Amino acid sequence: MATENPLHQFEIARIVPLKIGNVDVSFTNSSLFMLISVFLIIALVVLSTRKASLVPGRWQSMAELSYEFVAKLITENAGQDGLKYFPFIFSIFMFILVGNFIGLVPYSFTFTSHIVVTFAMAAVVFVGVTAIGIARHGFHFLTLFVPHGVPKALLLLLVPIEVLSYFIRPFTLSIRLFANMMAGHMILVIFASFVVPLGIAGAGIAGLLPLLVDVGLFLLEVLVAALQAYVFAILTCLYLRDALYLH
Repeated sequence: MATENPLHQFEIARIVPLKIGNVDVSFTNSSLFMLISVFLIIALVVLSTRKASLVPGRWQSMAELSYEFVAKLITENAGQDGLKYFPFIFSIFMFILVGNFIGLVPYSFTFTSHIVVTFAMAAVVFVGVTAIGIARHGFHFLTLFVPHGVPKALLLLLVPIEVLSYFIRPFTLSIRLFANMMAGHMILVIFASFVVPLGIAGAGIAGLLPLLVDVGLFLLEVLVAALQAYVFAILTCLYLRDALYLH
């Protein structure tokens, strides 16, 4: 019984081939769905603010709920000083959320299932919060790697561990998002590929079980898509808190 290659959905396809010297800067399916995500986010913001009223409509309610959710996320995890960076955290949260949801549409493309995309976002977060910490505290920022109340004899062991754990943040942040999205989409395709063949072999009855399983997995993926955007945003807030308050 032949099944569709579950990795086929992650292949990068060039839409507009383009090279600058030896660098490939082609416009791809990944680029296209990133632009679609950005367009949808801008559309949401524009539609919600164009005719803002005291009694919010559907679009305004969605935008206000998103705004309040991210603002609360920042204040609870990064403090009031973190609200200064609300535009960035809101943008990255919405970008991942919309991108994850778009990837659940049949024949679309999930750009958050590619490590190069998730690592680029994680690297921006890492460099950004590190720059904020250094700009705010100067060399005192290095005390972030010295745990409070620890005997000096243990610092030779704990400081390298703290430094290592700090510098692997962009890797863990990016791998978590990419791995969850890739694994979920692979499982969906694998189970979906059995629905038609089993349905034909068993006069429709045998294909019902994998279909029900796939529906359940799809609903789970909807939850995972939202959860992964939330996790990325909350970890960004926690890293920002460390940079702002050094604890």
